[in-house]
Amino acid sequence: VLLGLKRHYKKRCQGRMRKHVGDLCLQAGMLQDSLVHYHMSVELLRSVNDFLWLGAALEGLCSASVIYHYPGGTGGKSRALRLQGSSLPAEAANRHRPGAQEVLIDPGALTTNGINPDTSAEIGRAKNCLSPEDIIDKYKEAISYYSKYKNAGVIELEACVKAVRVLAIQKRSMEASEFLQNAVYINLRQLSEEEKIQRYSILSELYQLIGFHRKSAFFKRVAAMQCVAPSIAEPGWRACYKLLLETLPGYSLSLDPKDFNKGTHRGWAAVQMRLLHELVYASRRMGNPALSVRHLSFLLQTMLDFLSDQEKKDVTQSLENYTSKCPGTMELLTLPDGLTLPPVPFTKLPIVKHVKLLSLPASLRPHKMKSLLGQNVSAKSPFIYSPIIAHNRGEEKNKKIDFQWVQGDVCEVQLMVYNPMPFELRVENMGLLTSGVEFEALPAALSLPAESGLYPVTLVGVPQTTGTITVNGYRTTVFGVFSDCLLDNLLGVKTSGSTVEVIPALPRLQISTSLPRSAHSLQPSSGDEISTNVSVQLYNGETQQLIITLENIGMEPLETLEVTSKILPTKEKLYGDFLNWKLEETLAQFPLQPGKVATLAISIKAKLDFSCQENLLQDLSDDGISVSGFPLSSPFRQVVRPRVENRPATAPEGSKVGDLSHLKTLEAVLNFKYSGGPGHVEGYYRNLSLGLHVEVEPSVFFTRVSTLPATSTRQCHLLLDVFNSTEHELTVSARRNEELILHAGECQRMAIQVDKFNFESIPESLGENGQFANPKQLEEERQEARGLEINSKLDIHWRIPSLKRSGEASVEGLLNQLVLEHLQLAPLQWDVLVDGQLCDCDAAAACPVGDPVRLEVRLTNRSPRCVGPFALTVVPFQDHQNGVRNYDLQDTVSFVGSSTFHLEAVQPSGQSACLGALLFLYTGDFFLHIRFQEGSRSKELPPSWFCLPSVHVRALGAQA
Repeated sequence: VLLGLKRHYKKRCQGRMRKHVGDLCLQAGMLQDSLVHYHMSVELLRSVNDFLWLGAALEGLCSASVIYHYPGGTGGKSRALRLQGSSLPAEAANRHRPGAQEVLIDPGALTTNGINPDTSAEIGRAKNCLSPEDIIDKYKEAISYYSKYKNAGVIELEACVKAVRVLAIQKRSMEASEFLQNAVYINLRQLSEEEKIQRYSILSELYQLIGFHRKSAFFKRVAAMQCVAPSIAEPGWRACYKLLLETLPGYSLSLDPKDFNKGTHRGWAAVQMRLLHELVYASRRMGNPALSVRHLSFLLQTMLDFLSDQEKKDVTQSLENYTSKCPGTMELLTLPDGLTLPPVPFTKLPIVKHVKLLSLPASLRPHKMKSLLGQNVSAKSPFIYSPIIAHNRGEEKNKKIDFQWVQGDVCEVQLMVYNPMPFELRVENMGLLTSGVEFEALPAALSLPAESGLYPVTLVGVPQTTGTITVNGYRTTVFGVFSDCLLDNLLGVKTSGSTVEVIPALPRLQISTSLPRSAHSLQPSSGDEISTNVSVQLYNGETQQLIITLENIGMEPLETLEVTSKILPTKEKLYGDFLNWKLEETLAQFPLQPGKVATLAISIKAKLDFSCQENLLQDLSDDGISVSGFPLSSPFRQVVRPRVENRPATAPEGSKVGDLSHLKTLEAVLNFKYSGGPGHVEGYYRNLSLGLHVEVEPSVFFTRVSTLPATSTRQCHLLLDVFNSTEHELTVSARRNEELILHAGECQRMAIQVDKFNFESIPESLGENGQFANPKQLEEERQEARGLEINSKLDIHWRIPSLKRSGEASVEGLLNQLVLEHLQLAPLQWDVLVDGQLCDCDAAAACPVGDPVRLEVRLTNRSPRCVGPFALTVVPFQDHQNGVRNYDLQDTVSFVGSSTFHLEAVQPSGQSACLGALLFLYTGDFFLHIRFQEGSRSKELPPSWFCLPSVHVRALGAQA
């Protein structure tokens, strides 16, 4: 037994000695010697189960082999370097040869003291060290031996670290993680706080070395928490904060909010939020509130989608508490170690979905004068098409806007925003961020309800200079944090452009009228936007003055003003000028300085058709004279008071006749084109539109029109049946006629004696298309011109005394072709003169009995054709005023010469006359009937051309 113990002890001593000698050789740089001694030590110690020293020998063997395989070291800094020249053994080229085995030393070759006297031979036989795979196996074996001893934790940990570094070089990360996992659970007793921090920091570095970034971040965070452990009297919050910052990459965290706008979210949000909370707390304990606000703002901005409703409330409450002492800014925060924290704008509080630059209101929108616009366009390029211009347009298409803003006027940008918070969101000092032009942003404050959905918000500002302005974004103050949100950094924002041109200042015109505002909103077909609508109710034919007050409410003088009108399409026929004004008096007050007022009077005349298709009366007695009445087409086609024979016997006396008529509507747009100031110099103007809504109530109707011949061939009687469609007593008058009084719903006939008209003197318009005008259109224009001339001569007016309202009544739409023929002078004008006295009326021409009386017949040809010759016969007769006419006057009247007169052919615009004489033998009243002989009158010409006047001659006896 003693002999066995002695032999066992001897081998253990020899093995430990060999291990010690190997360490010395390794320290001396004798790698081959150290490999031989480590091999012999392993064999000796393995045989005596000296596990602690065996593990150390194995670790020494692995270290020597690592030096052979990785002469650059395993620290990572100079791994790529390799020893060159004679320092590398000749067999180094085979050290990575797969399956290479060590040449083990035969233990029997050792001497009794365990040291071979001829070590050079042993070194020569040690051709190879451990292979890379065997190195890891030997490390595992060594660590397993260390683990048998509780007090060997430190060397066990060191072995694990060494193995991990070797595996990191070999890129065997999974096996390295197993060694590190084992190192985590190694129990090291009585470690100081600093040693614990160092241990976790080393573990973090090793995990980082093998590519386990999140694992590395975990142990880095553990080390950070260890810096502020409760057992430490003075917690190292700065060291804790620094270590926490180093953990950010491992958790896919960046302190730049722009990195979170790139695609989907990376990393575990819950872990990231926990880490950000710890950064906030650490920075607060460091005494840096600005840093706390920045991290808390970052947490709210980037992790908003992962926060619960309660967490949102808690975070915002904490943020408000921090910002009450230190408001959040958009400045870069620089840490002592040089790290800078970028600003965190709240682009999600609120979330902006759409940005749209709004044009100015229609009344303030600038327009370019066409002539100047053409010059500017032509000056850009002499070519109709240029690919360079087209390319530039394509680039600017998405940002350039086709309208302009005006210097000094309030401009608007509309944002569609959404509140993602579960509570009301108050946004203060919300304004625009612009560049290119000096711009005064007018801040706005808004309160968005919880989860409001898309909500329109309008931001306004005033450009102070001219040029091209770009809207870059907006600024807000939310929870005490000032944010500058750029459009380029917003995700999913739709915008129709962000660049607009600012033109020089223009005046601003404000109009007010003497009429009330209208509830009717005009919709012109041209797309003009109406800024103001006024309405008025008129009787048909009534005229009313509209007083428009023009006030310059801008900062520039009003220098030019043009007023135009446009009547909107209507089915009603409108006669005369609907709107009329004189601009000279208004322009005399120009230039209109800021704050000054001018007035403009506009006359509104509502004159529609006065005809009615229904005959409201029974036929009036015409004293035996045939009156030709014709039904007339009219827009006032209503069933009015029935005829007597059809009227019910029980019809109420007070029934309103006004029920027959409905209101007609006329609409027009007044355009005020004005300019002034610097904008006028640049060729810009503004257009202000006033909508006019006129309701026309019927006043009088002409239900029937006819004519009666007068005693003179140059005159006739125009008969009009006038109906009062109002509910008031009404008077109607014409030129040189007495007033006709009409009660409500009453109809009477009025006769007006008028001179016949020479319609041939009316100029014929060629119409809009010149000589190619439509013949039907020409005839309509000619008909309107005739009606206008007749109406101007009649001068018919109505008046309602109880309302003190009056107007005119027009017959322009009443006259048909037959009535016009009766009112027209015949193209052939016949004049009969007795003793040089024209006979064309009831007055009798006086002549003495027994003296020859000269009779002359003149013909004036006003037609465009040649007429004649004609033969006329003069037949005298006496009218006994009882229906009996006496033509047997051979013994009473004698002709001096022939009773037949001959007229030669008369050229157009020519004149001809024939002469004769009569001798009256007795006193009395005589009439001369002049008629054409058969065949002398052309049948091609209408009978109305041959209407000769009746001649009344009174023969008187000689005076005593």
